[in-house]
Parts: sequence; C-alpha cells; structure tokens
Amino acid sequence: MGVPVSYWNACTTNYMHRGKKYKNVAEKIERTKLYPLAEAIQLVKGTSIAKFDEAVEVHVNLGIDPKKSDEAVRGTVVLPHGTGKTKRVAVITSTKAKEAQEAGADVVGGEEMIERLKAGKVDDFDVLVATPEMMPKLAPAAKILGPRGLMPSPKTETVTVKIKEAIENIKKGKVNFKNDPQGVVHQVFGKISFDEQKLSENLSALLDALQKAKQSGVKGKFIKSIAICTTMGPSVRVAQ
Repeated sequence: MGVPVSYWNACTTNYMHRGKKYKNVAEKIERTKLYPLAEAIQLVKGTSIAKFDEAVEVHVNLGIDPKKSDEAVRGTVVLPHGTGKTKRVAVITSTKAKEAQEAGADVVGGEEMIERLKAGKVDDFDVLVATPEMMPKLAPAAKILGPRGLMPSPKTETVTVKIKEAIENIKKGKVNFKNDPQGVVHQVFGKISFDEQKLSENLSALLDALQKAKQSGVKGKFIKSIAICTTMGPSVRVAQ
C-alpha cells in the first residue's frame, strides 16, 4: 500500500532518533499490521509516553489528486465529545451582536474589531465568525487571517446569519478539515484522557464526514489508509 512520506512523518519521525521510552512502547505495535479500531485506540492509549494530556490525532491518506479542484476534500463535523479543547469564538457583526453575546461568544465587535485584526491582533480567539454584511469590510484583513486559517468562509459555515447555532456548534466540538498538498487529512479527535468509547465515537463521526465530503471527481478507492497516534507517541495503522 503506497503511503507518502509526509503521512508517516505526521505520526512519527525517524525511529533511530527517538528516545528509549519511545522505542520501548513502539515495540508493542506491529508497523505493518492493520488493527481494528477498538484495538488501535487501546494501543494508542497504552503507548502514551508524555506527562501531559496528549492530543490524539488521525492522519488519513486519501486516494485523490490534491491539485484537482474537483477532488479536493474540505468539510466540517461536530465531534460528539469535542476535541478536549474549548475554542474561543469571536464574532464580527453589525446585526447580531446581542445574539452572539447571549450565545456565549468570547469576543464580539464590528468595524472597530476589523481595524484590530488588520493590525495583527488575533491572539484572543481561535475561530472567527462573521455575518455576511461584514465580509466586504473584512476583506482587507484577509492577508492577516488567511495564513492563520482564521478567515471566515461559507464553506466552513463561519459566514452565517445563524450566529447562535454557529457558536454552539463550535463550542460543542465542531472542527474543519481539509486535505494537505499530499492528499492527507490531519485532525485531532480527542485527548488521551478520553475513554475508548468517546475516542471511537469521535473518530467514527470524523470518518463518516470525510466519506460524505468525497467529491464526484474522485475515482477508485477514496480512503487508502488511516493511522492514529498521540502527540508524542508511535502511530497505529487502522483497518477499514
């Protein structure tokens, strides 16, 4: 099964450059074996080596040509149990400020906030939501927001009049995903402190959303291979 180098580098670096603790736990995993999902999650939890609550990541190698727009994959999904991190939401609006505040937005503003963004002040939120009438005014800040993945877009449902729904979904655990230049989707789907059922349900929801995001231009096998790992731990290949 062909797997790009970047795919495995996402979960592990050169084995010879790893420490003794890493090598000891890595020996519990057969590199070429495809593990059932439940067993793969057990292995990932059992081979965590960090002293902090590591993120659990999935790296999905897709059978797409990422250079073709009719094959590129992009979508959103609300993970049933969130990612383990509460996201700070900022809203730019001239019509829905009260609704945004009541829904729990961390930052709410209008044109004055756009001036702050244009000056590079983007450290007090993780997700930016805007109502449609603000998008033309927000355009000058795109060069600041775009490279950071913060520019609102209808594709990620962050340009919307349904402000309350958008905020609630983000707070619940909504994530955006898209393939990288090698055709791989990388996504955190929980924390090592999550129990196995929560991790399994989150990953299943994400994989279902990936399948639904498949474009009509994709031919052949869509999901070629799946690997999961913790922030610092070895990767485990997952059977489909």
